[in-house]
Amino acid sequence: MTDAILQARGLSKTFAGFSAVSNIDLDVERGSIHALIGPNGAGKTTVFNLLTRFITPSAGSIVYDGTDITRAKPTDIANRGMVRSFQISAIFPHLSVLDNVRVALQRHLGLSYHFWRSNKVLDSTNERAMALLKEVGLAEFAGTTAVELAYGRKRALEIATTLALDPKLMLLDEPTQGMSAEDVGKVTALIRQVAADRTILMVEHNLKVVSTLADKITVLNRGEILAEGPYAQVSKDPAVMEAYMGSAEVAHG
Repeated sequence: MTDAILQARGLSKTFAGFSAVSNIDLDVERGSIHALIGPNGAGKTTVFNLLTRFITPSAGSIVYDGTDITRAKPTDIANRGMVRSFQISAIFPHLSVLDNVRVALQRHLGLSYHFWRSNKVLDSTNERAMALLKEVGLAEFAGTTAVELAYGRKRALEIATTLALDPKLMLLDEPTQGMSAEDVGKVTALIRQVAADRTILMVEHNLKVVSTLADKITVLNRGEILAEGPYAQVSKDPAVMEAYMGSAEVAHG
């Protein structure tokens, strides 16, 4: 028996007769880092969109933390603690780093859109906001305007704003995309750190990152599950090697 925080059964999505995702069964175990990988067009982002209800499944069911969320609204899912971080950095570029986290905390505390509230009320979030910035290594940049951050630090800020929503399950969409090797290393370490008491489901193209972080990997190809298991197992799977057009890419990322 496994303790799955997220389960999908028979998850499918058809667009105008085209099957983008077909009959996906997925178990994300509580406290684990689970990676979705696959070549371009494999259906990874579609699966993410289905799980977070940004698109509606054509068939199948989704259960999160014991509750059927197949027909739930994305906001309701987020309020239950299943929070998605987007592939394109979703921060307010012209607010300070601290204010970005304060805005996220206001939303979590039910103060959303109350920008007219007194500074005294909003300052109540400062201690928690600074603690989150310290957790992701951005405390010294609290007063910096977000647009001025280096790319890797912007992604760290995005993780901080996600953490502000107090997630039980974080869904990370290509968290290291477009990063330098140095930034990839920093964000990989950050993901490992924040996963200490949370569950993470991530779509990631960088197989070195996946091999370093993931407890379990689900390989998608053409909208179906091709293989599943730990990295050492799936990286040697002949079908996975073929899907990636060469074993070197799988074995070494």
